[in-house]
Amino acid sequence: MSEENKDLGDKPEDAAKGAKESAKEFANDAKESAKEFADETKEAAKDFGEEAKKTANEFKEGLANAGGDNKKILAGVLAIVFGQLGVHKFILGYQKEGIIMLVATVVGYATMCLFIGTFIVMATAIIGLIEGIIYLTKSDEEFYNTYQVGKKPWF
Repeated sequence: MSEENKDLGDKPEDAAKGAKESAKEFANDAKESAKEFADETKEAAKDFGEEAKKTANEFKEGLANAGGDNKKILAGVLAIVFGQLGVHKFILGYQKEGIIMLVATVVGYATMCLFIGTFIVMATAIIGLIEGIIYLTKSDEEFYNTYQVGKKPWF
Protein backbone atom coordinates (compact mmCIF):
# COMPACT_ATOMS: atom_id res chain seq x y z
CA MET A 1 0.00 0.00 0.00
CA SER A 2 1.25 3.38 -0.77
CA GLU A 3 1.93 5.85 1.94
CA GLU A 4 -0.79 8.10 0.66
CA ASN A 5 -3.44 5.37 0.90
CA LYS A 6 -2.26 4.47 4.39
CA ASP A 7 -2.86 8.05 5.52
CA LEU A 8 -6.37 7.87 4.12
CA GLY A 9 -7.02 4.68 6.09
CA ASP A 10 -5.93 6.28 9.35
CA LYS A 11 -8.25 9.27 8.98
CA PRO A 12 -11.49 7.29 9.27
CA GLU A 13 -10.12 5.45 12.31
CA ASP A 14 -9.12 8.72 13.91
CA ALA A 15 -12.50 10.20 13.06
CA ALA A 16 -14.27 7.19 14.59
CA LYS A 17 -12.18 7.48 17.76
CA GLY A 18 -12.92 11.19 17.94
CA ALA A 19 -16.62 10.56 17.43
CA LYS A 20 -16.59 7.86 20.10
CA GLU A 21 -14.90 10.19 22.58
CA SER A 22 -17.31 12.99 21.71
CA ALA A 23 -20.25 10.64 22.19
CA LYS A 24 -18.91 9.60 25.60
CA GLU A 25 -18.48 13.22 26.63
CA PHE A 26 -21.96 14.01 25.36
CA ALA A 27 -23.42 11.03 27.25
CA ASN A 28 -21.68 12.11 30.44
CA ASP A 29 -22.93 15.66 30.01
CA ALA A 30 -26.43 14.34 29.37
CA LYS A 31 -26.26 12.19 32.53
CA GLU A 32 -25.14 15.17 34.59
CA SER A 33 -27.86 17.36 33.12
CA ALA A 34 -30.46 14.68 33.78
CA LYS A 35 -29.30 14.32 37.40
CA GLU A 36 -29.44 18.08 37.90
CA PHE A 37 -32.89 18.22 36.31
CA ALA A 38 -34.10 15.35 38.49
CA ASP A 39 -32.78 17.04 41.63
CA GLU A 40 -34.41 20.33 40.66
CA THR A 41 -37.69 18.54 39.90
CA LYS A 42 -37.63 16.72 43.24
CA GLU A 43 -37.04 20.00 45.03
CA ALA A 44 -39.84 21.71 43.09
CA ALA A 45 -42.20 18.81 43.84
CA LYS A 46 -41.31 18.98 47.51
CA ASP A 47 -41.95 22.73 47.57
CA PHE A 48 -45.24 22.23 45.73
CA GLY A 49 -46.31 19.53 48.20
CA GLU A 50 -45.52 21.75 51.17
CA GLU A 51 -47.39 24.65 49.61
CA ALA A 52 -50.38 22.40 48.85
CA LYS A 53 -50.46 21.19 52.46
CA LYS A 54 -50.27 24.78 53.68
CA THR A 55 -53.13 25.83 51.38
CA ALA A 56 -55.23 22.83 52.42
CA ASN A 57 -54.72 23.68 56.08
CA GLU A 58 -55.67 27.30 55.45
CA PHE A 59 -58.78 26.16 53.60
CA LYS A 60 -59.65 23.76 56.41
CA GLU A 61 -59.23 26.50 59.02
CA GLY A 62 -61.26 28.92 56.92
CA LEU A 63 -63.99 26.36 56.51
CA ALA A 64 -64.06 25.72 60.24
CA ASN A 65 -64.31 29.46 60.91
CA ALA A 66 -66.78 30.07 58.08
CA GLY A 67 -70.40 30.44 58.96
CA GLY A 68 -71.69 26.91 58.65
CA ASP A 69 -74.46 28.00 61.00
CA ASN A 70 -75.37 30.79 58.59
CA LYS A 71 -76.05 28.20 55.89
CA LYS A 72 -77.94 26.10 58.41
CA ILE A 73 -80.12 29.00 59.49
CA LEU A 74 -80.63 30.21 55.92
CA ALA A 75 -81.55 26.74 54.66
CA GLY A 76 -83.81 26.11 57.67
CA VAL A 77 -85.74 29.36 57.39
CA LEU A 78 -86.09 29.07 53.61
CA ALA A 79 -87.28 25.47 54.02
CA ILE A 80 -90.01 26.59 56.37
CA VAL A 81 -91.08 29.62 54.33
CA PHE A 82 -90.49 28.49 50.71
CA GLY A 83 -89.99 24.77 51.30
CA GLN A 84 -92.48 23.62 48.73
CA LEU A 85 -90.43 25.31 45.99
CA GLY A 86 -87.25 23.50 47.05
CA VAL A 87 -85.25 26.68 47.57
CA HIS A 88 -83.45 25.18 50.57
CA LYS A 89 -82.27 22.29 48.39
CA PHE A 90 -80.63 24.70 45.98
CA ILE A 91 -78.95 26.54 48.88
CA LEU A 92 -77.39 23.27 50.06
CA GLY A 93 -76.27 22.34 46.54
CA TYR A 94 -78.84 19.61 45.83
CA GLN A 95 -79.95 20.73 42.38
CA LYS A 96 -81.67 17.46 41.40
CA GLU A 97 -83.76 17.34 44.58
CA GLY A 98 -84.58 21.06 44.30
CA ILE A 99 -85.79 20.59 40.74
CA ILE A 100 -87.92 17.61 41.83
CA MET A 101 -89.64 19.69 44.52
CA LEU A 102 -90.08 22.68 42.22
CA VAL A 103 -91.56 20.59 39.40
CA ALA A 104 -93.83 18.72 41.83
CA THR A 105 -95.13 22.02 43.18
CA VAL A 106 -95.73 23.46 39.71
CA VAL A 107 -97.50 20.27 38.63
CA GLY A 108 -99.53 20.41 41.85
CA TYR A 109 -100.65 23.97 41.18
CA ALA A 110 -101.41 23.11 37.56
CA THR A 111 -103.59 20.16 38.56
CA MET A 112 -105.35 21.80 41.51
CA CYS A 113 -108.58 21.90 39.56
CA LEU A 114 -108.48 18.08 39.51
CA PHE A 115 -108.18 18.11 43.33
CA ILE A 116 -105.11 15.83 43.23
CA GLY A 117 -102.92 18.90 42.86
CA THR A 118 -103.94 20.04 46.34
CA PHE A 119 -102.40 16.91 47.85
CA ILE A 120 -99.19 17.37 45.84
CA VAL A 121 -98.81 20.99 46.95
CA MET A 122 -99.57 20.09 50.56
CA ALA A 123 -97.06 17.22 50.44
CA THR A 124 -94.23 19.43 49.15
CA ALA A 125 -95.08 22.12 51.71
CA ILE A 126 -95.03 19.56 54.54
CA ILE A 127 -91.70 18.17 53.32
CA GLY A 128 -90.24 21.69 53.34
CA LEU A 129 -91.61 22.38 56.82
CA ILE A 130 -90.26 19.13 58.26
CA GLU A 131 -86.85 19.62 56.67
CA GLY A 132 -86.68 23.20 57.93
CA ILE A 133 -87.39 22.09 61.48
CA ILE A 134 -84.81 19.29 61.20
CA TYR A 135 -82.18 21.72 59.89
CA LEU A 136 -82.76 24.21 62.68
CA THR A 137 -82.76 21.63 65.48
CA LYS A 138 -79.44 20.03 64.50
CA SER A 139 -76.19 21.33 65.94
CA ASP A 140 -73.89 23.22 63.59
CA GLU A 141 -71.39 20.38 63.42
CA GLU A 142 -74.06 17.71 62.92
CA PHE A 143 -75.75 19.79 60.20
CA TYR A 144 -72.44 20.38 58.43
CA ASN A 145 -71.43 16.71 58.55
CA THR A 146 -74.84 15.43 57.51
CA TYR A 147 -75.95 17.82 54.77
CA GLN A 148 -72.82 19.54 53.50
CA VAL A 149 -70.15 16.84 53.82
CA GLY A 150 -72.32 13.70 53.83
CA LYS A 151 -74.65 15.08 51.14
CA LYS A 152 -77.82 13.53 52.62
CA PRO A 153 -80.48 14.92 50.27
CA TRP A 154 -83.76 14.05 52.01
CA PHE A 155 -84.72 14.45 55.68
